[in-house]
Amino acid sequence: MTMPISTREGEILTIKQVAEYLKVTERTIYRLAAAKKIPAFKVGGTWRFSLGDIDSWIKQQSREGLGTGPVESRAKLSQASRPKLSH
Repeated sequence: MTMPISTREGEILTIKQVAEYLKVTERTIYRLAAAKKIPAFKVGGTWRFSLGDIDSWIKQQSREGLGTGPVESRAKLSQASRPKLSH
């Protein structure tokens, strides 16, 4: 027998619900899911999302945007912001 999940964290969302939650288009969510840039899984060929995973992903995106995320992200950002010198 499984225990009911008492918090919203265990809630499973559709593409439409995630799009509304993040205030973007459904197409944007589909593209992110297909590119594995947002935590998602498929059930019967249809994308589904864990609310807890989406909230964690949002926090991760916020940290990386502030330059406090993983070192690799900061290194890529640093390289991208350098001017290209032509010889």
